[in-house]
Amino acid sequence: MIGISAIAGIAAVEFGMALTPGPNMVYLVSRSVAQGRRAGLVSLAGTGTGFVAYLLAATAGIAAVFSLVPEIYLAVKLAGAGYLLWLAWKAVRPGGPSVFAQRELVPDPPRKLFTIGLLTCLLNPKIAILYMSLLPQFVDPSRGHIALQSLLLGLTQIVVGLVVNGIFVLTAGSVSTFFSGRPLWTRIQRYVMGTALAGFAVRIAADRSQAVVAGTP
Repeated sequence: MIGISAIAGIAAVEFGMALTPGPNMVYLVSRSVAQGRRAGLVSLAGTGTGFVAYLLAATAGIAAVFSLVPEIYLAVKLAGAGYLLWLAWKAVRPGGPSVFAQRELVPDPPRKLFTIGLLTCLLNPKIAILYMSLLPQFVDPSRGHIALQSLLLGLTQIVVGLVVNGIFVLTAGSVSTFFSGRPLWTRIQRYVMGTALAGFAVRIAADRSQAVVAGTP
């Protein structure tokens, strides 16, 4: 049904993306530093719900598009590679802010924390592009059941994302203190992530095999 290499691939890409500062990470870390681990975990639950909503919506769309217009596969592949390069640039660009910078936030009740986490995910273009541009690249139409493949790959991405962000939530205070006094370590983290994402982008753009398979009846 679905190859181990596809699962490993989407897990590796999500791991690199989860380590790259974005709206979700900034909100989760900021809330955890300002209000504690419990607040961060409640916010993470809202973010996870947003991931599931995007996945369910994208799965049906991906299956329909691939069934009707398989030629779109190559365009989607290249768009995903370009998006990874953009994330890589954001990670290494000069003057990029640290996600672990101390921020003053007013304490919010659990319901509001969950809602803001959900909205932060739903309104994050990074997530929409993830499902519409990157997820399809790991789907192999020759294995059949495109929608099911997309769903399983999406669930893999969600699990990896929640685990990585959960670790950040639980360690946000300590990590913030560590990086605040060590700008060199902050730069190293950014360059490592940027290099990894750029490597994934080049590999995806250079791999033509899946684009050919996508056009197979």
